[in-house]
Amino acid sequence: MALSPCSVQRISITVSTLLVAVGAGFGAQQFESPPPKTAAQWKTFPVPATNDFRGLSAVDENIVWASGTEGTFLTTTNGGGTWLVGRVPGADSLDFRDVEALDAQTAWLLSSGEGRQSRIYRTTNAGQQWTLQFQNENPEAFFDAIAFSDASHGIALSDPVDGRFLLITTTNGGMTWAPIDAAMPAALSNETAFAASGTCLVVEGQSHVWFGTGGAVRARVFRSADRGRTWSVSDTPLLAGAESAGIFSLVFRDERNGVAIGGDYKKPEATGRNCAFTQDGGATWHNRDGRIPRGFRSAVAWARADDQWLLVAVGTSGSDLLKPASARPWRELDNENYNTLSVARFDPNAIWAAGPKGRIAHLLP
Repeated sequence: MALSPCSVQRISITVSTLLVAVGAGFGAQQFESPPPKTAAQWKTFPVPATNDFRGLSAVDENIVWASGTEGTFLTTTNGGGTWLVGRVPGADSLDFRDVEALDAQTAWLLSSGEGRQSRIYRTTNAGQQWTLQFQNENPEAFFDAIAFSDASHGIALSDPVDGRFLLITTTNGGMTWAPIDAAMPAALSNETAFAASGTCLVVEGQSHVWFGTGGAVRARVFRSADRGRTWSVSDTPLLAGAESAGIFSLVFRDERNGVAIGGDYKKPEATGRNCAFTQDGGATWHNRDGRIPRGFRSAVAWARADDQWLLVAVGTSGSDLLKPASARPWRELDNENYNTLSVARFDPNAIWAAGPKGRIAHLLP
């Protein structure tokens, strides 16, 4: 059953419980981060939270937002020197699998779950208040990710409803959301998207949208060049054929050059068929040189340093770095457990990762 704009609810909420607050106006204690630990090239920060984080959005090297279990969000505006950890009132049972940040003041949270557990909240005052912009009323829908191309235009992805993936969009910053009226290609049997890192759905520029799938006999990438009005779909060589296998993350550095990454999350150290590249906007996918990360990876991102493109990938068995222009394989960064990754504007100084039990890390340049 398609969603309609009337299913949108707008509720102004004041944060009543702040685990730790930073800055004037919050009326709570100050938390200063101890000197960060260094693991390989990652600096990890002992933030005052033990939640599992799967949503992450780096605005720049100083401003970062994360989101996770029990309705929790986390943000810093000084590169991790201090952190604000809060919980959205009425959202204690929600798992915020994605966050999209515009700046230090404005961010959207997406919770994943069946039926009304899938919601979208927005803040415009650094988390002091949250507005519930969307609450799913379709019992068959399960939202996986959200993405914004600018302050007004956003899109959110749900698993298939009635045999087709469901997407909703906004043109006014989330004040209203409506389902896309498009001839979406049919989903395969058991095909789904993975709400593992908030990166199975990505946008580039003002018009291009992609999302990756798995759980079926093939791992596929859906693509649109007109903000979702029309769609095409392509097969990829990534591992498929199990409910736990497929594409977990996509990233594009422009309209043509992209990467799909994943594998089988139940086999975190298994290698092979976990990475593919495209140079034609997602129409075809390949891994001709056979270079792959060291296991299952749930998030991948581009960065650019010294006029050279870099790829960073993270997963439950560690993180890796690749320089695609060189002939060298993926290089091990560490063996820690991460769920998600975010790089602000390809900036090598703004590479952040997050994971279980409050893990937050910044990659050294």
